[in-house]
Amino acid sequence: MIKNPTNQSGDTLKPMSSYLSPQVREIQPSGIRRFFDLAAGSKDIISLGVGEPDFKTPWHVREACVYSLERGFTGYTSNAGMPELREAIADYLHTRFAVDYDPANQIIATVGGSEAIDLALRALIAPGDEILIPEPCYISYSPITAIGGGIPVGIETFGENQFKLTAEGLEAKITPRSKVLILCYPSNPTGAIMSREDWEPIAKVVEKHDLIVISDEIYAELTYGSNHVSFASLPGMMDRTILVSGFSKAFAMTGWRMGYACGHPDLIAAMLKIHQYTVMCAPSMGQVAALEALTNGLEEKDRMVDSYNQRRRLIVKGLREAGLECHEPQGAFYAFPSIRHTGLTSDEFAQRLLREYKVAAVPGSVFGLGGEGYLRCSYATSVAQLNEALERIGTFVTQLQNERA
Repeated sequence: MIKNPTNQSGDTLKPMSSYLSPQVREIQPSGIRRFFDLAAGSKDIISLGVGEPDFKTPWHVREACVYSLERGFTGYTSNAGMPELREAIADYLHTRFAVDYDPANQIIATVGGSEAIDLALRALIAPGDEILIPEPCYISYSPITAIGGGIPVGIETFGENQFKLTAEGLEAKITPRSKVLILCYPSNPTGAIMSREDWEPIAKVVEKHDLIVISDEIYAELTYGSNHVSFASLPGMMDRTILVSGFSKAFAMTGWRMGYACGHPDLIAAMLKIHQYTVMCAPSMGQVAALEALTNGLEEKDRMVDSYNQRRRLIVKGLREAGLECHEPQGAFYAFPSIRHTGLTSDEFAQRLLREYKVAAVPGSVFGLGGEGYLRCSYATSVAQLNEALERIGTFVTQLQNERA
């Protein structure tokens, strides 16, 4: 046991936790990380838990980075990022998603999409502002909001509606203190998407209540059967929206930590001030790699998406055959089956599945409102691993049925 430190007089200091910020002290550790600590060191684990592509970053992207290092390109870039990268991002967003940004003052390269979300919230939140967050959702939104002095307000979405946000659900949570709406479609963890028809009533509520939107579109390229519709592309929404995205998911570049944010010049300028004082600029070698990915990597991206689509069909079919109800995810690389009929909580189901059958998946409860009773299963792993995992899950579900008989 570590004893409390003493000062030069030998007096015992207060517990170190008493020096911490109250906001930080009250935040719970990541539910995902807590769960995967249980799997650490275990052998023969099949992981359906990590939200990370199983592909390696394409060779030509890595090679571009290596070449830049060999040339000695290791210094700072502009705070907002290399001009040619921002121009490439602007061209890409215009071509793929029909949104137009000026690379000179409306785009900032960030240390992953996570930094972009953090910058946006810190630039917008005044103490006591309410931040509206559709749930189940990516686990970082609420803690980052709380650290920034805001109040996270969850909006529950439902499997019966494919976990889509509705205007009625949004309207019911709005108060005079509501300021920001965070969106994440395609969704982590549910795989839900929103069509233009789904977005239009949301846009009316946003305009009616004068909200600013942070639209996390990191999975925009990972859609199956329909193209992603950016919220910023709706009439009147571009100036109200901070579009956040990056290279981690679609381009298999998680460890490069490259993201970006786009928005109204005044919002981006505020975010840039924080960025300047905290990280200075995104990694220069990562920016070179991101530029190469956008310039010459779209074909590899398409091949990866085709592979995910094959696995998506496999895992949904397998989960249903195993006896778990599972809506068909239309985006990202997650299935979100219901385990309610087993009589176990999400955490109980996930822990027993790991302990007894060595399959790691994430309890839906860690993703907020509406997540209890579900399990997040990533299909960003090999077909052979998926087939083995599905066989084990089926055996486990059968065992649970026999236990209840």
